[in-house]
Amino acid sequence: MPLLRAHNIAVSLDGYATGEGQSFEAPFGHAGTRLMEWFFPTNTFQAQTGHRERLAVDPASEADDVFARRGWEGIGAEIMGAGKFGPPGWQDDPDWTGWWGTNPPFHSPVFVLTHQPRVDLVMEGGTTFHFVDAAPHDVLRLAIDAADGLDVRLGGGPSSIREFISAGLVDHLHVAVVPIVLGRGVSLWQGLEGFQDEYQTISQTTPSGVTHITFTRG
Repeated sequence: MPLLRAHNIAVSLDGYATGEGQSFEAPFGHAGTRLMEWFFPTNTFQAQTGHRERLAVDPASEADDVFARRGWEGIGAEIMGAGKFGPPGWQDDPDWTGWWGTNPPFHSPVFVLTHQPRVDLVMEGGTTFHFVDAAPHDVLRLAIDAADGLDVRLGGGPSSIREFISAGLVDHLHVAVVPIVLGRGVSLWQGLEGFQDEYQTISQTTPSGVTHITFTRG
């Protein structure tokens, strides 16, 4: 049976997975890029964005890349929330096609959760965005069918991840705890008290100072 997996979900020490005040200019709000700075030097990020020729891969980032690249292994489809696809208000812009340019890094069907569905968006490289307004169980069924026997990645943002965890649908969750305090934003953990009791938990701290915690359903 295909699994629903969430990977590379970065949170601050106080549990925020994005800052306050998200916009086109500030996708992570007041957090800026701080939650993802551990990810940028990894081979996985640079291969996805074509930065290899311009940015030297730091050998010290290999410990983080072990976790980063797992998020792309064995994935046949993705589910993401509206807040990951675009800034607030993107639904009212018919020309908005996501943050990733003409060739997004997903290379698979992507199901975008939105209360304002639109026609499918076919991109280069095998990515097709499907815009759906449906409950978590129903969206997961669509994604599993599209994944053709592979696993489904739950890409975020935090509100969507909480919703799928609350519904008992997430089989594997990888959280990268970044040593910063944001003070405000969107919490990953709000309303999930005790959820970890259903999972086996492993943690590892890397030279970047990030602690990677994986929750795998027992």
